[in-house]
Amino acid sequence: MSTTEKSVSERSTVHSTFVIERTYAASPERVFAAWSDEAAKAQWFGPGEKHAESYSLDFREGGREHLSVPTPDGAVYSFDAVYADIVPAQRIVHTYDMHRDNARISVSVATIEFEAVGDTTRLTLTEQGVFLDGLDAPAEREHGTKAMLDALGSHLQGMQQD
Repeated sequence: MSTTEKSVSERSTVHSTFVIERTYAASPERVFAAWSDEAAKAQWFGPGEKHAESYSLDFREGGREHLSVPTPDGAVYSFDAVYADIVPAQRIVHTYDMHRDNARISVSVATIEFEAVGDTTRLTLTEQGVFLDGLDAPAEREHGTKAMLDALGSHLQGMQQD
């Protein structure tokens, strides 16, 4: 039986919350702009435009974001978010589903907070998720989110050098 054909008896849920903090040498406005501008976000979010099957961002309350990425093994992972709350340069709250092919692997709510600390920004990302049917794991998501925030840091650093 494939991972997309699990029987009802094999269904499971794992709930998890994690918090990640990063400090960036940029103003809250610049860090927020890296999240809110489609062209800027496409440069650091996910594997990059050249590897994504599709990417779109409608950054507004009620707006949606979509990323679809094929993997070397032939699977396609997709991220589909809906923005629930946006306070410029202060807070973003969105819910999102992750799919592997046609199977939903998780549902999460993420809050990204931006706080000025001197000439830097402390970003705090809190994610509360439910991981479904053993198809994804909290530790893997936290690892991937840390890598994504590191990519954001590299993006911001590269912008300073321009």
